[in-house]
Amino acid sequence: MKISLSAILITTASLVALNSYGQKKTKFPAFSAEAHRGGRGLVPENTIMAMINTLNIQGITTLEMDTHITKDGQVVVTHDDYLSPAFMLTPDGKDIPEADAKRYPVFGMNYAELKQFDLGTKYFDAFPTQQKVKSYIPLLTSLIDSVQHNIKKNKRRQVFYNIETKCSPQGDGITNPEPEVFVKLLMEVIEKKKIAPFVVIQSFDKRTLQIINKNYPEIKTSFLVANKKTYEENIADLGYKPFILSPVWQMVNEELVTKAHADGVKVIPWTANKLEDIQKLKDLNVDGIISDYPDVLVQAK
Repeated sequence: MKISLSAILITTASLVALNSYGQKKTKFPAFSAEAHRGGRGLVPENTIMAMINTLNIQGITTLEMDTHITKDGQVVVTHDDYLSPAFMLTPDGKDIPEADAKRYPVFGMNYAELKQFDLGTKYFDAFPTQQKVKSYIPLLTSLIDSVQHNIKKNKRRQVFYNIETKCSPQGDGITNPEPEVFVKLLMEVIEKKKIAPFVVIQSFDKRTLQIINKNYPEIKTSFLVANKKTYEENIADLGYKPFILSPVWQMVNEELVTKAHADGVKVIPWTANKLEDIQKLKDLNVDGIISDYPDVLVQAK
């Protein structure tokens, strides 16, 4: 059978346009406008409803979230090592006493038990205008399914997922599994759901990032920092140049941004919530901002 040169060129172009997951390549946003924990200033944090609510805010490009591992090896979307007395209620609607702040470790509970706790109806004074809606800690698989379904149904632009591994050396075997296990379970979900091209894995725990950089080099990584180290010291500590350096927003200055950009590293600070602070960061030419208030974030020029 004779194959024309034009057919070969078309086939080659088609292959170039696709990545290893069979999806069209999606360019990372020029400015990554990120809803922290799904936009917890507006809707209960790390819930499916928070993520869906943020999809309706024009200009938001990225959903930021946290992940933990349950006792039965499920990847769940939640921030705290233990269920928080500040905004969680027991399955029968009662407060969790402060004295019992470490009574309910996420890593010590099976998901079926964890899902019964109420996330969203208790007034949370840190975010007084947050909607009060009963919800629960979701599986990462369920959250991805809901977001991707909403994108397809409403013909939205694909968002990115900035997923944090809540892991630490001090927590190994207590509040989290060993980092190799954490990464394996997380990547199984990401690969099963075919969202790898749209994912950034972030962490304060350099071990999880180092594992991903070695074993999954196609995955973008972001090093979370909140310290007094220089840009060079933080990069040396990590051991490689990540896609993103993500410092607490008060660390960001012109020198840090200039050095990072010279290295080809993006700077995306967390968590700026006031318009004036967000504007100052944008004026420093950061590559994105993580905020509890995505509606405020998109107001900055």
